[in-house]
Amino acid sequence: MEQKNAVPSWVNPALVNWRLDSFGSDAGQRVHVEFYVDENTFKERLKLFFIKNQRSSLRIRIFNFCLKLLTCVLYIIRVMTDNPAQLRHTWELIFWVDRKVPVWAIQVSPKKANIYMIVSECICILFQGNLWEQIFQVSFLLEMLNTVPFIITIFWPPLRNLFIPVFLNCWLAKCALESMINDLHRAIQRTHSAMFNQVLILICTLLCLVFTGACGIQHLERAGKKSLSLFNALYFCIVTFSTVGFGDVTPQIWPSQLLVVVMICVALVVLPLQFEELIYLWMERQKSGGNYSRHRAQTERHVVLCVSTLKIDLLMDFLNEFYAHPHTQDYYVVILCPCEVDVQVRRILQIPLWSQRVIYLQGSALKNQDLLRAKMDDAEACFILSSRNEADRMAADHQTILRAWAVKDFAPNCPLYVQILKPENKFHVKFADHVVCEEEFKYAMLALNCLCPATSTLITLLVHTSRGQEGQQSPEQWQRMYGRCSGNEVYHIRLGDSMFFRDYNSKSFTYAAFHAHKKYGVCLIGVKREDIKSILLNPGPRHIMSASDTCYYINITKEENSAFIFRQEEDQGKGRGHCDILNSPSGLPVHSIIASMGTVAMDFQNTSPTESGAKLAPPPENDQGSRRPSIAPVLELADSASLLPCDLLSDQSEDEAGQSDEDVTANEFVKGYPPNSPYIGSSPTLCHLLPQKAHFCCLRLDQSCEHVSFEDAKAYGFKNKLIIVSAETAGNGLYNFIVPLRAYYRPRRELNPIVLLLDNLPDDHFLEAISCFPMVYYMGGTIDNLDSLLQCGVLYADNLVVVDKESTMSAEEDYMADAKTIVNVQTMFRLFPSLSITTELTHPSNMRFMQFRAKDCYSLALSKLEKKERDKGSNLAFMFRLPFAAGRVFSISMLDTLLYQCFVKDYMIPIARLLLGLDTTPGSGYLCCLFINMFLCVLFQKFCSSSSEIPIGIYRTESHASPEFQGSVSIEGLNDTREKGEESKILTRSSSSSDQSEHPLLRKKSMYWTRRLSRRSVKRSDSSLSSIQQRLGVLRRSEREELTELVRNRMQHLGLHTAGYNELNDQQNSISYVLINPAPDTLLQLNDVVYVAHPDRYTYTHIYLFDCCYSLTNCRP
Repeated sequence: MEQKNAVPSWVNPALVNWRLDSFGSDAGQRVHVEFYVDENTFKERLKLFFIKNQRSSLRIRIFNFCLKLLTCVLYIIRVMTDNPAQLRHTWELIFWVDRKVPVWAIQVSPKKANIYMIVSECICILFQGNLWEQIFQVSFLLEMLNTVPFIITIFWPPLRNLFIPVFLNCWLAKCALESMINDLHRAIQRTHSAMFNQVLILICTLLCLVFTGACGIQHLERAGKKSLSLFNALYFCIVTFSTVGFGDVTPQIWPSQLLVVVMICVALVVLPLQFEELIYLWMERQKSGGNYSRHRAQTERHVVLCVSTLKIDLLMDFLNEFYAHPHTQDYYVVILCPCEVDVQVRRILQIPLWSQRVIYLQGSALKNQDLLRAKMDDAEACFILSSRNEADRMAADHQTILRAWAVKDFAPNCPLYVQILKPENKFHVKFADHVVCEEEFKYAMLALNCLCPATSTLITLLVHTSRGQEGQQSPEQWQRMYGRCSGNEVYHIRLGDSMFFRDYNSKSFTYAAFHAHKKYGVCLIGVKREDIKSILLNPGPRHIMSASDTCYYINITKEENSAFIFRQEEDQGKGRGHCDILNSPSGLPVHSIIASMGTVAMDFQNTSPTESGAKLAPPPENDQGSRRPSIAPVLELADSASLLPCDLLSDQSEDEAGQSDEDVTANEFVKGYPPNSPYIGSSPTLCHLLPQKAHFCCLRLDQSCEHVSFEDAKAYGFKNKLIIVSAETAGNGLYNFIVPLRAYYRPRRELNPIVLLLDNLPDDHFLEAISCFPMVYYMGGTIDNLDSLLQCGVLYADNLVVVDKESTMSAEEDYMADAKTIVNVQTMFRLFPSLSITTELTHPSNMRFMQFRAKDCYSLALSKLEKKERDKGSNLAFMFRLPFAAGRVFSISMLDTLLYQCFVKDYMIPIARLLLGLDTTPGSGYLCCLFINMFLCVLFQKFCSSSSEIPIGIYRTESHASPEFQGSVSIEGLNDTREKGEESKILTRSSSSSDQSEHPLLRKKSMYWTRRLSRRSVKRSDSSLSSIQQRLGVLRRSEREELTELVRNRMQHLGLHTAGYNELNDQQNSISYVLINPAPDTLLQLNDVVYVAHPDRYTYTHIYLFDCCYSLTNCRP
């Protein structure tokens, strides 16, 4: 106390030790300061012991709970030992009982322990200042009622037989139990479920009601003629509260009957409130999803899907793709979403197929409690998807970044699969295991669509899981081929463990690719060294295969699910009694293996190498052994004489073909890396650049400046067709559209001018990034304005790309987000029928409205085919839509499966980036296309031997006479039927005799199938149709003539030449589709386009003189 009094009143309690350096003689003295001195008072000590300290408070609650239970047990013992026959059967039995002295002594003992607790609580109540409020609480009154009389009996023995309702202590035990549970969770620092508390309260309330009623009725019935035992009273209460009411046991006197009425009234008031609270909590728990238990997380495998909003399309795409692989069948999916689950998603999650494997949790990834509910630290992977339907896509990316950071902070060992929208935000989630940037892939794919038709369809089919069974029941041959080839996917295997490639150890990559395709029908597209992490796409003949290499190939299924059946040639098989069998890796004969679901049996002919073993003899032509003189053999090892170094800054294509006057401008271009990248994290790509950056004013196409006097695309006099891109804003993603079109491997004389048609003019930052590229221009305008289209050169364009606008991605009705884009594209489709338009949509289901024709019976038949495939469970039901098959429509949501597949195939994103040209790994090739007209096996050898190119697929276009206009009396139908009947010509197929014999039958089946599905019949006679046609031809002009006159008038108004528009032809009567990795004996047709993986010419270059000459003379029709 002396030390405490020595402390001045002005001492700051926040200072622990301080020196009085500025007080003269007191300098150097140290003053001891005591903190929290107010907690030493009696009042604070009581609060600390009973309330603040969780552990001491928990001990007191447990002790109090045990005392209350003990008093209830003693009351039962007192009733069992009671002998009411010794007393008079009067009303005095209600107030007096036969309490034995030992029982009284035991009952008094717990009450003594309650004295200290009651006094302490009263002191706490006194200090808290709300004395009367605490005194009149029911729990305090019950405590006094059951404790004070026993204390009085200690000093006044005649009152020892006085009846005291000790059984009411059950309600005090209930309160003590609730407080004990709360203190327990406070002490162990764990949150408990409100559902658990409410269930506990409900059970305790029921027990207390039954126990109180049984004890009260038993005691009151002592005054009746026939007393009830405690068991009979308990039986009566249970039968009564359960509303059964047998009537075999009933109370006989009015006090007990009145007690029954009171207890029923209390039950009718208390129990409904408890049940209501319980149901409310149960409904809220159903909305939030509850928890994923720790036991399940440790014994089962699960992944977590974090999204902002969960739409039905997103959910089904994820579930169908994730569970398409056998490896993931035993996984559980935990969805963590901050929004309440909507009706459609709830309906899907109730389907037995998903209800046992999908768990929905409502919560935020930014809260550790919700991440703990999802057991994120035990998850096998976490998928974080952005909300692409948000009006502000940058804000959506910011939310995704925070979610990724939160998950990484909470569970640093959990693999992250992140989807980001804007490329400038990608470096924020660089730590993730796999990242897919939507705009990067979208614009790169749309750019390649302009050079390689239907690249979007090719990539989409590659990243979707399919068994190649779509369309196999269709009578249309193209649908069967297209559906079968759509099942091809990218797989990987170690060369030393592969049946496909192990024979090509120490051989060149080109040699292995050619022989594996010819022998097994698999397409080897890439390889990865054991000591190098990068995947090389077609590294060329200089790469020597080794047993430790990882091979990446395209096939209908992976090698582990394939059975190999060796088939000899017919002439060799005649002299043998049995066929040679290639054993499977298990050592069993293949023909003894029963192919189960997911297994493909592959027949292949005897294609053993020649005797020398160094060269492959090409297949004979016309049953002769002579070789075509233009096809060279494929070498096992690259010839050093044929691999010459190449100048990085030269353009071989122009050196070989020679220069012309038209190439003077092209020779002014240089090769290098773009000096200005619009965002952080863009992959450097060697491109064609201008020697000096263009002025910003020169980039404006529709305005002249002091450097350029042109004001429209026609005035520039471009040698090549234009590529027009219609976008809302000049975002950084457009940079990824320009780079593939200006890549170093594109010949200078084949570069297409690029025109950006923007709703909002770009800023200087974007113009600075594109000013280094040649022939890149922009202008303000929209696609719904005909003047803007004509001024930007739509008549001189080969491709028009319509990018989905961010402002229209969100709509009141989800699927109406594409309405404006679809109608505008349909207008351009009617105005410029020969223009190749590639459209991006928000929802893939809306692609059925692209190039819509209401009276096209063939489109209606395809619509019903799509429904049938969807009913069969196909993930690619939309693939038979003609715009998608032709690569004219694309939705970025179809690439979501790329991220999902990375959980099983971690190499899919790098391979997709290499195919799209987003990454340029040294030694890796790139995707391009060529027009060829020969057998694919010969084509494969031609490319492998001359330019080391690997064919991947075919883009095929077939003429199709649509039955749209049969039976139609509209102006469009009558006129277009005449025009298309005159202009359509069926291309002659270079097919075998069997194909030629099948062609008329297939065509007949096709027409019958179309008419049957469309359920249309032509009921008008030829005479009536001709008369209607004559009358309408006189009264009105055709729609085509009106549209043509409209375009010409607008061109004259703008001062543009109208000669070019006369050359437009309607080429809509055709079907185009993609064949991925077709069989080696597939016959090519005229106008086929072959996708090839071209090797990197600047790492090691082959002399292409012979190949270029051949391409110029033979390849192009």
